[in-house]
Amino acid sequence: MKSLLKFITCGSVDDGKSTLIGHMLYDAKLLFADQEKALELDSKLGSRGGEIDYSLLLDGLLAEREQGITIDVAYRYFTTAHRSFIVADTPGHEEYTRNMAVGASFADLAIILVDATKGVITQTKRHARICALMGVKNLVLAVNKMDLVNFNEVRFTKIKNDFLQLIEEFRLESVQAIPVSATNGDNITKKSVNTPWYDGLALLPYLETVDIHQEQEQGFFLMPVQRVSRPNHTFRGFQGQIAAGKIAVGDEITTLPSNEKVKVKSILVTDREVQSAGAGQPVTIQLHREVDVSRGCVLTTDQQIAVADLLTAQILWMDDTELEVGANYLIKVGTKIIPSTIVRIQHKVDINTGQHLQANQITKNELATCTIALSEKVVFDSFERNEALGNFILIDRITNMTAACGVIQKAVVGEKNVFWQQTDVTREVRAEQKGQKPLTLWFTGLSGSGKSTLANEVEKRLVSLGYHTMLLDGDNVRLGLNQDLGFDENGRIENIRRIAEVAKLMNDAGLITLTSFISPFEQDRRKAQQIVGQSYIEIYISTPLDVCEKRDVKGLYQKARAQEIADFTGISSPYEEPKDPQIKIDTSNISLEEATDYIVKEVLKALVG
Repeated sequence: MKSLLKFITCGSVDDGKSTLIGHMLYDAKLLFADQEKALELDSKLGSRGGEIDYSLLLDGLLAEREQGITIDVAYRYFTTAHRSFIVADTPGHEEYTRNMAVGASFADLAIILVDATKGVITQTKRHARICALMGVKNLVLAVNKMDLVNFNEVRFTKIKNDFLQLIEEFRLESVQAIPVSATNGDNITKKSVNTPWYDGLALLPYLETVDIHQEQEQGFFLMPVQRVSRPNHTFRGFQGQIAAGKIAVGDEITTLPSNEKVKVKSILVTDREVQSAGAGQPVTIQLHREVDVSRGCVLTTDQQIAVADLLTAQILWMDDTELEVGANYLIKVGTKIIPSTIVRIQHKVDINTGQHLQANQITKNELATCTIALSEKVVFDSFERNEALGNFILIDRITNMTAACGVIQKAVVGEKNVFWQQTDVTREVRAEQKGQKPLTLWFTGLSGSGKSTLANEVEKRLVSLGYHTMLLDGDNVRLGLNQDLGFDENGRIENIRRIAEVAKLMNDAGLITLTSFISPFEQDRRKAQQIVGQSYIEIYISTPLDVCEKRDVKGLYQKARAQEIADFTGISSPYEEPKDPQIKIDTSNISLEEATDYIVKEVLKALVG
């Protein structure tokens, strides 16, 4: 049986990817007679003055032929005397990088084309890094258009060395540089007389003989559950494709995430019962007893696979909108799809140098390392160890479009590694030392309602009465602790969460904490209350919008009306009024002193109560 090689062609726009594969198929007599005739007829109407345009074999879309570029991934299947092949011709234009990543996800080998007249450029570097991200371990550098540089050996060597320097950090199994002319056919199917200085194989003979180390058989069995089959009350089978290892009737396996030990009762391949099955086979497995297993669970004999709700991963961002901390997406790991949140962007990668750069947001086609929190615990592993459970995609929850693809680096199992440290000096000791009851006074209201001014006056009054306080003002915190957050909905949510955590720590120090934040969403205020606990007192400054806008001390409403500020509360973003605040006051028609007197009076009731 012939071995199968799955490979892709990638590189920048107009580097000759489609022409290369088309010429290879044509010269190797791998086309049907009608395909060859159609190519010759189409070429007469093409852009090469009647000469054969080999790219037409793969650029089948009308838009591709009109623009002379590859847009979608084109797959071709062919067989030579030595090997079978599946080739994916991928787009070179930066706009279609996501399509190139799709092609790379299936490949054993990548042919990266470089225009000899241009050398290694940014898109070449991007594609090389994406191939490495997707686990492609074998590369061919095809230096194309050598005829345009007179088959200059020095030029070829310079490009080869630049490329080798680029991929130095990647863990590759094989790299081969070949000088070619896709249009003229030099070094495509046979050695060219124009490159006597090149002592390697032509491209097709190299592809026929290159040793692709197929994934070594892993010692453990692994199958993500795709479907639970329950045709009647007597049969319950778990269906999926075996991702690694072998399984036999009678073997003991573990179900994840429930972590139960069970034995295999029967194995079916289609409707035929078998005694054993191996990697790549779709099977239905019946267990000897009822267990809690559903779609997204994993059957395995491996004891090292992680079950957690926090992971670090490398991603390729593919969406037109920017990725920001706090953004929410569906994540698909294995056969499991659940909500997730980007909790941290550790760094992004400089495409040209590979340098790690600090970033608060990621734009389209950028590579980054992120920390992702999941809504529940799932089964996953590092991509390097286990591809089946080590890769994932992020899905936009509104459009259902794939926003990113990525590979998992490691699980972050917080609850096993981080514990709340009990101290001898407790919250009660600190509060007794200060002679007060720790509280969090949560001032909320529209911009201009008077909450910051009131919070400041209330703190001054409490300090004059001998209380120990700390005021957390919205602007001040934004300039320090939360300067990495935006003002969109996700940024606001994370802003409030962090403030609640800080307020709780201040209360643990025995302090009365005053917070002055718009905190527009009821759900976030309830979450803050849960974090802070019984010390939480909500103070709603209910001054109407028209009064707040007339005050407009900072000129923010004017900018919001002019659409110079996006997501401004009360104008382009909603404010959800507190449903049951402990203290509520409208500052429209009372003085600052009267408002302060009222709030302090109510707070003192809580302090002495």
